[in-house]
Amino acid sequence: MPPDVSQKNLDISIKHRNIAIYIMGLTKTEIFTAEQNQLATLLKAMAHPARIAILQRILKSDTCICGDLVEELGLAQATISQHLKELKNAGIIQGTIEGVSVCYCIHPENWKTMENLIGGFLNSYKGIDSCC
Repeated sequence: MPPDVSQKNLDISIKHRNIAIYIMGLTKTEIFTAEQNQLATLLKAMAHPARIAILQRILKSDTCICGDLVEELGLAQATISQHLKELKNAGIIQGTIEGVSVCYCIHPENWKTMENLIGGFLNSYKGIDSCC
C-alpha cells in the first residue's frame, strides 16, 4: 500500500467497491422502481418513427387495422411485423387473428396507464426559468 493512502480512505474504497460489486450483481431493472421500469419500457417501444407512424395510423382509424400498414407506410411486411411485435410486447397495442391476418388496435387500459405515467413524468417539471 502506498504511504499516502490512509486506512480510513482504504476502508471507504473497499466499502465503495463492495457496493459497486453488489449493484453490478443485480439486473439493471432491479435498481429502479416498477414505475421507472414501466415508463422506460413504454418509451422504448415508442422510440422509433415507424412505431409512431403505426400508432398514429391506428389512432386515426379508430378501429382495428388489418394489413393496410404496408401500403400506407411504404415499409416491408417483415419490418412492419417487427414494429407491431415491439408495440404488442410493450402492451401498447393488442392483436386478434382474423382469417390469415392479425388485426391490431390500441390496448385501451394500457393506453390510459401510459397516458398517466408519461403525463405524470412530464408534468413533474416545475418550469424553472433558467438553470444553466
